Amino acid sequence: MKKISAFIVGALAALTLQAQDFPSRPVRIVVPWPPGGNVDFTARTLQQAFGEALGQQVVVENRAGAGGTIGSAQVAKSPADGYTLLLGSSGTISSAPSVFKNISYDPAKDFVAIGAIQYVPMVLTAAPNTPVKSYAELVSYAKIKSVSIASAGNGSSNHLAIELLMRQAKLALVHVPYKGSGPAITDLLGSQVEAMMDQLTASIEHIRNGRLKALAVASLARSPLLPNVPTLDELGVKGYEAGTFTGIFGPSGIPPAVLMKLYSALRQALANAAVRERYRNSGAEVWEMSQAEFEAYVRADLEKWRRVAREANIVVE
Repeated sequence: MKKISAFIVGALAALTLQAQDFPSRPVRIVVPWPPGGNVDFTARTLQQAFGEALGQQVVVENRAGAGGTIGSAQVAKSPADGYTLLLGSSGTISSAPSVFKNISYDPAKDFVAIGAIQYVPMVLTAAPNTPVKSYAELVSYAKIKSVSIASAGNGSSNHLAIELLMRQAKLALVHVPYKGSGPAITDLLGSQVEAMMDQLTASIEHIRNGRLKALAVASLARSPLLPNVPTLDELGVKGYEAGTFTGIFGPSGIPPAVLMKLYSALRQALANAAVRERYRNSGAEVWEMSQAEFEAYVRADLEKWRRVAREANIVVE
């Protein structure tokens, strides 16, 4: 019994020392997408300020492939010492695990949510030549003809958001999946499709210059970027909410003291005025949330989209 107690005391002492010394070498953030995308932009905007807050270099590494699941799986299998982190997003933490048939990680078990970075609501838009100017007109229009609505692909966050809208609003739309938001928006601007549900950051400039019609935002409160555009909740789709988040995640088992050091450094970095301004200019706002609140939100979000995928029978091979 004394030997076991001595072992436990020794292990706790080693963990305490590890936390005190952390970080003693560069910290790596894996971005599971190619350079240049929204998640990569999020990481690189944060990189310097996060490193300064930690007192150590932060390295951003792109590990793209299989809808963000390859890089995510690598982080899940990494040592839980705080030196290998994931720039996680709705796509890799909620959507992909909800729809991919074969995926090598379970975000609820294999990751710890360290801290939130930003949240971006979805926005429902209509093409320039579509004869609707409001959500109510879209509903009426969909009763007399088949209305096409674009997404970034089968199983994507906006595909799941479309399925949730159709179920909650009892609305029949024809889903048209694309290989990414870029091609979908291009066809929407050309009126090859009639509507789209996408991240506000991807659509905001087209809305501002009048090339797309914003019908509704998918947050529970109006977006400060589009204060005159109502929410779907306001328009009668009660409780409807769909958006994308980004945050820092690590492999499960990171010592609590190290976890809190990472969380505190992240909040310090996100308080940086230059970081906040870059995010704001992109159409996103820093998400103020405690570590416990973020972890609870991520778990609830995963369960929400798993339920939608199951009910809509969405499976991606």
